[in-house]
Amino acid sequence: MDLENQARIKEFAASLGAENILVILGGAEAEAAGLAAETVTAGDPTFAGPLAGVSLGLAVYHVLENEIKSECDAAVYEEQIGMMEMVLDVEAIQKEVSSIRVQYSKF
Repeated sequence: MDLENQARIKEFAASLGAENILVILGGAEAEAAGLAAETVTAGDPTFAGPLAGVSLGLAVYHVLENEIKSECDAAVYEEQIGMMEMVLDVEAIQKEVSSIRVQYSKF
C-alpha cells in the first residue's frame, strides 16, 4: 500500500472513527493483499509509511470474499469482477485476508 493511501486511511480513521471504516481490497495476489490488510489493521509491517507502528484495527475484506460479493448487485459484480475470479487464486486471497482480519481487527 503506497504512502499516500496510508496517509488518507489514517486521516479517515482519525476524523470518522475506526469503527466507521471498512477497507475493501482488490489486489491480485494473496501476499500483497495480506500486507495491505496487515497495514490497515496492525500497522505498516515495512515501517516505511504513515501507518508504521499505528494499529488502527480497521475491518478489512477483499472484494473476492463472499461477505463482500453477497452485498453487491450480482450483474455488476459479474461484469466488473467475474473474469478475475476465474484467473486469480481466490481461495488463497480469501484465506490470507481473513486470517489477518481475525488476528488484528478490532471490529
